[in-house]
Amino acid sequence: MDDKNQFYQGLSKQLNALLQDETQSVTIYANASALLYQLLPDVSWVGFYLHDAEKKELYLGPFQGKPACMHIPLGKGVCGTAASTLTVQRVADVHQFPDHIACDSASNSEIVLPLIKKEQLIAVLDIDSTVFDRFSKEDEEGLIKICKDLVTLL
Repeated sequence: MDDKNQFYQGLSKQLNALLQDETQSVTIYANASALLYQLLPDVSWVGFYLHDAEKKELYLGPFQGKPACMHIPLGKGVCGTAASTLTVQRVADVHQFPDHIACDSASNSEIVLPLIKKEQLIAVLDIDSTVFDRFSKEDEEGLIKICKDLVTLL
């Protein structure tokens, strides 16, 4: 799996170069979602859901792909579960996930990673694929590094 590790190292370098010295969070989220969507193979949607602690929900942020759900309650679906548990959710078959929210019926697998800054959830990175079992442990590890890089910029 060295190829995937090298891929994610290169992706991390590209992302950091692209976002170097950027301070606007919307710009960071927008270009991060665009780069990931462009470079990750077999993905159908890449975007961010931002955390609204007062309303106890996630709301749609910058993304690439088809129109998406605009609000997700904490604890609901894959994104809401990642947000409420602060853990990565890597789902091989979203149709088997309890309370899955089907924003796009063509989506078959998904990975959602929480972005945590100063011990507070700020957003989740959501990536969907039409391919079942698209995301491996190596993808998860590479994307965790990407999220850590993003958090340092936000």
